[in-house]
Amino acid sequence: MAGAERSGVPGIPRQHRPVVFKAACPDCRERFELAAGALRLAVGASPRTTFYSFTCPECGAAVRKPAGERIVELLTGGGVRTLRLHSTV
Repeated sequence: MAGAERSGVPGIPRQHRPVVFKAACPDCRERFELAAGALRLAVGASPRTTFYSFTCPECGAAVRKPAGERIVELLTGGGVRTLRLHSTV
């Protein structure tokens, strides 16, 4: 294929690389990379109810962080499972 980008790993095109996200735990302060499957995104009606969550691989803490528009875009584009929260009003 002409113009296909390579991943830097022979034989693996860039679009087939696993997506990883850099994250940090507020409890143990460790920094690490997580695969898309380790994260969950909840999109609510407001910024206050839109967040992503994961379990810290180092200390096991449940972590929940706010997700602005750019974070939502990056996570959904990277294949993170998304839950759309609906208002009951």
